[in-house]
Amino acid sequence: MAPETWLAYFAACWVISLSPGAGAIASMSSGLSHGFRRGYWNAVGLQLALAVQIAIVAAGLGALLATSELAFGLIKWFGVAYLAYLGWRQWRAPLDEPAAEGAPRPLERPLALVLRGFLVNAGNPKAIVFILAVLPQFLDPARPLLAQYLLMAATMIGVDLLVMAGYTGLAAKVLPLLRSPRQLRLLNRTFAALFVAAAGLLALVRRAV
Repeated sequence: MAPETWLAYFAACWVISLSPGAGAIASMSSGLSHGFRRGYWNAVGLQLALAVQIAIVAAGLGALLATSELAFGLIKWFGVAYLAYLGWRQWRAPLDEPAAEGAPRPLERPLALVLRGFLVNAGNPKAIVFILAVLPQFLDPARPLLAQYLLMAATMIGVDLLVMAGYTGLAAKVLPLLRSPRQLRLLNRTFAALFVAAAGLLALVRRAV
């Protein structure tokens, strides 16, 4: 890949990653609930799903998904249901008063956070269609495609890891400031509303004809 092409793609990756979406909401929710070091495992799951989506596009299956109403709908409604479920869980999250007084909070296992992040990204068929539309614009058909796809995957995942670190770390900074059940309830319900809003937006997504 020519250096100027890669730089243009690198800039596009920042714009894509910084755009708020379900992944950003999940990262902030994890940082708020678990702190940065534990909550960042959610970002690992997000990137695993992103790697799978890029692999699907590179294998040529992305075009099939883009044209299959059934496949698109199945993935979309799975994503809607999962985001709504996360919103329901966040709304019902217990108010751990000892944690507000400085005692350790109960933490999810890293594997559970990785799976959560993976399912958030994997449940968005529009992401595959978007990748299918963006990546070929930066490909040079005269050069080996596999090497270019690997470079683009590494670039996009690296940028997204940095951006999600920012979202997770920002939310983790709020964690020590929580001192009352009322504050915990307000934040839990705010993130619950954000998850449900993300589910609603995904439900409105339509496959391009």
